[in-house]
Amino acid sequence: MNAQSPLSSKMIAAALTRRRMLALSALAGGTALTATACSSSSSGSSDPNSFTFWSFTGINQGDSVETYKELAPDITVRLTEVGSTQETAQALTTALAGGNVPDLVLIQAGDMPKFMKNPGNFTDLATLGADEIQGDYVDWVIEQVITPEGQIIGIPTDVGGMGVAYRIDLMEAAGLPTNRDEVSALWPTWEDFIATGQRYTEATGNAFIDNAATTVFLQAVSQGTEQYYSRDGDLVYETNPTVRESFDLGLQAIAAGITARLESFTEGWSAGMAQGAFAAVAAPSWMLGSIRSNAPDTEGMWDIATIPGGSGNWGGSYLSIPARAANPQAAWDYIATMQSPEQQLQHFLNSGSLPTTPENYVKPELIELTDPFFNDAPTGQIFTQAVLGLEPFLNGEFNSEISNELLNALNGVESDGAPADAAWDTAISNIKTAIGA
Repeated sequence: MNAQSPLSSKMIAAALTRRRMLALSALAGGTALTATACSSSSSGSSDPNSFTFWSFTGINQGDSVETYKELAPDITVRLTEVGSTQETAQALTTALAGGNVPDLVLIQAGDMPKFMKNPGNFTDLATLGADEIQGDYVDWVIEQVITPEGQIIGIPTDVGGMGVAYRIDLMEAAGLPTNRDEVSALWPTWEDFIATGQRYTEATGNAFIDNAATTVFLQAVSQGTEQYYSRDGDLVYETNPTVRESFDLGLQAIAAGITARLESFTEGWSAGMAQGAFAAVAAPSWMLGSIRSNAPDTEGMWDIATIPGGSGNWGGSYLSIPARAANPQAAWDYIATMQSPEQQLQHFLNSGSLPTTPENYVKPELIELTDPFFNDAPTGQIFTQAVLGLEPFLNGEFNSEISNELLNALNGVESDGAPADAAWDTAISNIKTAIGA
C-alpha cells in the first residue's frame, strides 16, 4: 500500500473492526489479564492491571495517559518523563543492558534504528496482535520497525509534517504580509526565507527566527530523499550534497544576522517565544503544543505558513515493549487503544500531532480543522500536504549522533562565536568520534 494511496471503504471498515475488537476485548477483560513475563530486572510489578511507561518530556504525554484512564479506569499507568529524547534513549540503552526496564517506552524515530540492531531486546508486537493492524499505518513509517524476519518492534504514534509558525503582529510591524498564503509566497526556497528574515530584521532591528540550527538546517536536511544514509544503508553524511547545502544554509542564516541565538527547547527559547524575541519558528505539527504551552498569552497572534520547499517531515515516535517487561499485555492494550485510527485522530484534534494512520487524512474532522490559537489556520490541510507525496529518507543507526554534531557545530558558530569557515570540518570530525568511525 502506498503511504498516500486512498484506502477503500472496505479496507477502512476492516481495519476499524480489527482495532475495535482488539481494544474493546482488552478493556473488557482487563481485570483478568495476566503478565506473560516477569523478571527481577523489570521495573514493573506483577499486578496485571498496571504498567510502567517511560516517555520523553515536552510532549504532554500525561494528557494521553489521562485519556486512557478514562477509557480503562481499572488500569494504573505509572508514567515517568525521563528527559529529552536523547536522555530517554540513553536510559533505555542502560536498562536493556541489565537494569530495570519499563513495560512501555516511547522512542523517537531517529533513535529507533540503533534499537533495531538488537530486536531481541523487545517484544515482537506481532505476537500480541500488531500483525493484524500494521496495515492501518503509513507504510514507510511502519516499515522502519519491522525486522527482515517480520518482527514488529514498535507502533508509530505520529509524524511531523512541517510548517512555519509566525507572529502576525510582528510581521505587520515590519511591513511584511500577514496573510498565510502571502507569507508562504515570500519563501518558496530557503534562500528566500533568509532574505525575508533580513527584510524583517532591517525593518525592526529584531531577530526573525529563534536559531539557524533547527529552524533552517534541520528542516532543510529533512526534506531530501537521502539524509545521512543512502538507500542501501551506507553512511553518506559527508558526501551527500543535501547535507552540506543544508548546513551552509544554516551558516547563511547566521551570517545574515536574523537569529535570536536561542537554542531550541531551552528555558531561554521558551521565554523568548512568549516575549516575542523572534517572529518565526519551524513548526512541525507536534510543535503547536509547545507554542501553546510556552506562550499561552499569544493566542490568535500566530499563524502557520508553508515550509520553504513545500514538504518534509521532522520527528515522529514509536511505542515499544521491552522483552523483559513485567506486564507486556497491559502495555499492548494501551498501544492498541491509544494508537488506533480513532484515538490518533482525536489526539491530533486535541494537540496537533499528525496521525500515522492515513485513513484519517481524508476525514472531514482533520481536513476541515482550524486552530483558533493560530488564527484559525487550517492545520489539517497544512500538515497533511507537507507529508503527502513525501519520499522519505532512510534513518540509520547513528542518525541522532550525526544530527546532534551538525547542530552543535552550527550552535557553536551562532552562540559561541566559533569560526564559520571551520564549522563543517569540526562537525565531521566530531561525528566520526561520536560514531567511532
